[in-house]
Amino acid sequence: MVDKKSTADKVKDTINERVVDPAKKAGEAMQSSGKKLAEGSSAVGLKMLDQAEANTREAFAAMRAAAGAKDLSEVMKIQGDFLRDQGSRSMTQAREIGDLIMQFGKDAVAPLRGKN
Repeated sequence: MVDKKSTADKVKDTINERVVDPAKKAGEAMQSSGKKLAEGSSAVGLKMLDQAEANTREAFAAMRAAAGAKDLSEVMKIQGDFLRDQGSRSMTQAREIGDLIMQFGKDAVAPLRGKN
């Protein structure tokens, strides 16, 4: 009888080692990865809102300046400056969003690779 119990315990330990424990670890890694994806997604959304707010402020500032312009050439200069600055802002903002997405992608797969 002792042999049967000992064998059953060995089988149970082997199943735990080879099936149950790895499955638990995989589940925990997936959960951690999902959490990091949600956090990253939220960070990207907030960054995009910040950028939209900044772009809106700049657009209104340019419209105010244009409304106070003395002549058409001043309006054209204000508009040209705004468009040039907005182009530069857009490139910077796209780079920031790309960097954020790349970082949160790395953070999300780290738990799946065994790197917390």
